Amino acid sequence: QVQLVESGGGLVQAGGSLRLSCTASGRTFNSYAMGWFRQAPGKEREFVASISWGGGSTDYADSVKGRFAISRDNAKNTANLQMNSLKPEDTAVYYCAARAFRVSTSAGEYEYWGQGTQVTVSS
Repeated sequence: QVQLVESGGGLVQAGGSLRLSCTASGRTFNSYAMGWFRQAPGKEREFVASISWGGGSTDYADSVKGRFAISRDNAKNTANLQMNSLKPEDTAVYYCAARAFRVSTSAGEYEYWGQGTQVTVSS
């Protein structure tokens, strides 16, 4: 089992920045690829970013490329999402997720999920 806890959400004005963190406990963190997803009211959960277990491979949704950056620190069991140039359409609950070994952009392929953290971007 892997337990994931997100932090760092909040209210920010358009153009601002937030840094989300996901802290993992349980089994070996560096065996898991990590992903960030988000879900806005009335919408399906969507892929935001992913990072391989070693950190050498990252992927981003087109909507966040150039603005968001995913990283991880296996020594601290954390995965982070730096979000810059935020837009009102980035408003959502953000979830981190873990999947054994391989990265994926599909939410259904992730085994473990955090409880989510709210990000609200005002215009």
